[in-house]
Amino acid sequence: MRFMVLVKATKDSEAGKMPDEKLLTEMGKYNEELVKAGVLLAGEGLHPSARGARVRFSGTSRTVVDGPFTETKELVAGFWLFQVKSKEEAIEWVKRCPNPMHGESEIEIRQVFEMEDFGAELTPELRAQDARLREQATKS
Repeated sequence: MRFMVLVKATKDSEAGKMPDEKLLTEMGKYNEELVKAGVLLAGEGLHPSARGARVRFSGTSRTVVDGPFTETKELVAGFWLFQVKSKEEAIEWVKRCPNPMHGESEIEIRQVFEMEDFGAELTPELRAQDARLREQATKS
């Protein structure tokens, strides 16, 4: 099972405050543990929303909205992608994480859909297309 682990933004992360050396060292050790355990598939920090954009969809219309975005509690400051056996295992790994924002912070854990989750609607043709795209993406 794959889980997306989302580090929620704070006022400090949205202001562009960078982590100190102590936190970077702690996160480096934590990421090493994840890699050695075969859990970590990917993980990165994100720039503040002031440097981002959103694309809103309404039928065939597309509207681009530049950041910053006001609802800090709804924003993501970083992520990991874990490969684990269960949600409980993902939770245990997250509980071992250093506090990513010092003070108050929150990390959200969400399971990633796998192809088999889509059932009969995912036809053999769509499965083959997905397999081709995944193979091409890993070569990039």
